[in-house]
Amino acid sequence: MSISLFDFLQQLTHSLPLLITVILTIGVILVNGWTDAPNAIATCVSTRSMSARSAVLMAAFFNFLGVLFMTMVNATVAETIYNIADFGSDPQQALIALCAALFAIVSWAVLAWKYGIPTSESHALIAGLSGAAIALHGGLGGINGSEWIKVLYGLVLSTILGFTLGWLCVKLVEALCRKLDRRRTNSFFRYAQIGGGAAMAFMHGAQDGQKFMGVFLLGVFLARGRRMSNPS
Repeated sequence: MSISLFDFLQQLTHSLPLLITVILTIGVILVNGWTDAPNAIATCVSTRSMSARSAVLMAAFFNFLGVLFMTMVNATVAETIYNIADFGSDPQQALIALCAALFAIVSWAVLAWKYGIPTSESHALIAGLSGAAIALHGGLGGINGSEWIKVLYGLVLSTILGFTLGWLCVKLVEALCRKLDRRRTNSFFRYAQIGGGAAMAFMHGAQDGQKFMGVFLLGVFLARGRRMSNPS
């Protein structure tokens, strides 16, 4: 599905369901930004490699760049989120369920932020969409298992590979820099912190940005009265 910017803006002013869906989607993107973006810049700020203001601007720029570039190359992440659940053949009920899922994600994120609970809005998004689909179908018939399994692969692989590669990188840096004067390496690692933060922000946009694009397109699809077929 595709829609021009002019058609979208025109429909946005004439469709209250679409307006509500867009507002809720923006809300989810906002809470995702305030929980995930700091992960990318925390080391830059804490090591004083960058000021907090400069780090936030860098994260915003590279997040946007990640969404823009990776979507042009490969939009499969957005397609996975779009197809992860079947919201049935009634566009009105499906749109209500989608808005309920988005509202639940925002509510949970705000509550977790208030009490300092680390959360992942990506996982909340997947859980919210799945829960809404299960409620509509009265069972697991609304879940597309072939798409959901990709989420489980990601959870397992990111944990194992992240831990392993992190351990290996630290050991490699220790071995390479063991005999070097620390004062001479400070400048290199300062810029390496900035480069690492920029790369983290870029990949965050490439992944999470596409997820919410998928939800946004799903909302537009349903608000226009289109029926969804079961992706499985």
